[in-house]
Amino acid sequence: MDTSVWLIIGALVLLLMAGAAAVLLVRVIRARKLLADAGIPLHNKALVWAAVIYTVSPVDLVPDPVYLDDIGFLLLALRSLHTAAHAAGLGRGTASTQAKPGGNLSASGSN
Repeated sequence: MDTSVWLIIGALVLLLMAGAAAVLLVRVIRARKLLADAGIPLHNKALVWAAVIYTVSPVDLVPDPVYLDDIGFLLLALRSLHTAAHAAGLGRGTASTQAKPGGNLSASGSN
């Protein structure tokens, strides 16, 4: 293949990577805003950011070919964030699981 073809392929890959990075940046900014508005305690948010920093940092407890420590820290942080969100009333389906006033609560459909 010609060098111009490789340059075009390289440019396309760089554009795709830049697009993916832009999408991720927008998602991180939105998540940060949601966390700030949700009333989740600071230590839970700090734990998530510390886990992200630990994941991308070159310093590890276990050598890099084994990502178990990175995954473990991320799972611990996400579990902590999920618990804090649930305690703040932000869990999945909270609006759909609450009973409506005057609604039918019996399983058989009769009151």
